[in-house]
Amino acid sequence: MGASFLRSCPLAGFFLVAFFVSCFCPELAVVAGEGVTRHYKFNVVLKNVTRLCRTKSVVTVNGKWPAPQVIAREGDRLLIEVVNHVANNISIHWHGIRQLRSGWADGPAFVTQCPIQTDQSYVYNYTIVGQRGTLWWHAHISWLRSTLYGPLIILPKHNTSYPFAKPHKEVPIVFGEWFNSDPEAIIKQALQTGGGPNVSDAYTINGLPGPLYNCSAKDTYKLKVKPGKTYLLRLINAALNDELFFSIANHTLTVVEADAVYVKPFETETLLIAPGQTTNVLLKTKPHYPRATFLMTARPYVTGLGTFDNSTVAGILEYKPPLSDPHRPSSIKRLPLFKPTLPPLNDTSFATNFTNKLRSLATVQFPANVPQKVDQRFFFTVGLGTIPCQGNQTCQGPNGTMFNAAVNNVSFTMPTTALLQAHYTGQSNGVYSPDFPTYPKSIFNFTGTTPNNTNVGNGTKLVILPFNTKVELIMQDTSILGAESHPLHLHGFNFFVVGQGFGNFDPTKDPAKFNLVDPVERNTVGVPSGGWVAIRFLADNPGVWFMHCHLEVHTSWGLKMAWLVLDGKLPNQKLLPPPADLPKC
Repeated sequence: MGASFLRSCPLAGFFLVAFFVSCFCPELAVVAGEGVTRHYKFNVVLKNVTRLCRTKSVVTVNGKWPAPQVIAREGDRLLIEVVNHVANNISIHWHGIRQLRSGWADGPAFVTQCPIQTDQSYVYNYTIVGQRGTLWWHAHISWLRSTLYGPLIILPKHNTSYPFAKPHKEVPIVFGEWFNSDPEAIIKQALQTGGGPNVSDAYTINGLPGPLYNCSAKDTYKLKVKPGKTYLLRLINAALNDELFFSIANHTLTVVEADAVYVKPFETETLLIAPGQTTNVLLKTKPHYPRATFLMTARPYVTGLGTFDNSTVAGILEYKPPLSDPHRPSSIKRLPLFKPTLPPLNDTSFATNFTNKLRSLATVQFPANVPQKVDQRFFFTVGLGTIPCQGNQTCQGPNGTMFNAAVNNVSFTMPTTALLQAHYTGQSNGVYSPDFPTYPKSIFNFTGTTPNNTNVGNGTKLVILPFNTKVELIMQDTSILGAESHPLHLHGFNFFVVGQGFGNFDPTKDPAKFNLVDPVERNTVGVPSGGWVAIRFLADNPGVWFMHCHLEVHTSWGLKMAWLVLDGKLPNQKLLPPPADLPKC
């Protein structure tokens, strides 16, 4: 499993043996009741890693990169002890876990917790309720998630099957980015100069850049398969700043899940996956040994005007030849190699068509509980902007300013006290204000001519929601400094994507086109470049919940905000008390 555990399990007696099995083989654990408790230990340490013939020290979990995966079942409780042995402050987010009443375990630094400081530890304690599928975990402070990330796989409850044929094998495929230099130094310099940060030097598949990069032929991920089998590929985009197209040459993929929610299956040769998103696909291999190998490649979908990593990561799909074949190749290098054709870098038409195919199953077993009526409506503009250069220096942003980003013209200022702690203790004065704007203060042609004034404001402002509020949120891209796609992630909730379009949202005409029957249910959605997206969710989870762009550069510039959902009246509708080991600021 890759991760070590909180403590070794003694092997004396039947029940202790059963406990050993549940600890060390969570995919095999068979325990009566709602679930079992699974223990992991994450030692955050430095490790020398070599890619592109460059060796550097990176922050890892248990000295492994790619990092270990977490495996559990729906209904299980997870106790994950994170011990910080590095100089950086650390926090870990369990991306997509709803954290029902357990917001203390959500992980974003200075939102639900203060970070874990050097030589300190924290046990993330939460139960997986009503979720199954592919999620992931990652660092949620600065740019440390460039190497601190891994799969979080939730298997269905025992005696519960997938809504599709059981695959022969399940394989995590995690996309990432490799920087020859230190990502922490890159973003620090960008924030000081006001310019755009340097881009990555390579993309990776399960930590490996592949043969299309210099000095990387040996660092190639190989997926070895058998003919006539079906494989479940658990795709995760952990890249810092790029949406990715992905395809496997001469093979068709069947999409069956998005963000750990089953979808109506559909076939595609290429898919789009944004940072923060997960997608499960079925790969049906060829019925007979093909005497060929096939590249599986990913490269960016680009909508902004800034620089980007214009490179392609590749892995190899390799068939295992039958032992009885007298013409078995002595080396795959002698086999023909097929390459997929990916869409153009700026193919918004493909991105839109792919996104529109995603639909919830909407069955009795897996219903689409989209709110049919709405209690509160919100309209958020999301996009880039500027702030004046500090002091007498000249900055590298537009016209000597500094790049910034905002929601409803508010660039979020991170507090120095965790928001959830301030709320829970009733000591919010000076930490945040409860007046985040419901609508933009100034109305203009959001996707038309750029206004003369591109400056944005700032503040630590929250939206306050009563428990069980039915929310509709329109997120509108702006053309200020160029239209761009923004993958927005909401912590603490899944939401339904009920509509999307291009241009400015029309509150009179567009709601009539909303899909309230089988909209896709997600935790991360792309706001279309030069367009809008409409989501609905039920605010049934008390706590403070972050929402931010999952392009890390935009989050660093302030494209983020937070919702505060108040306690309900019943005991099971209230936030649980903080744990004793909650980190201190």
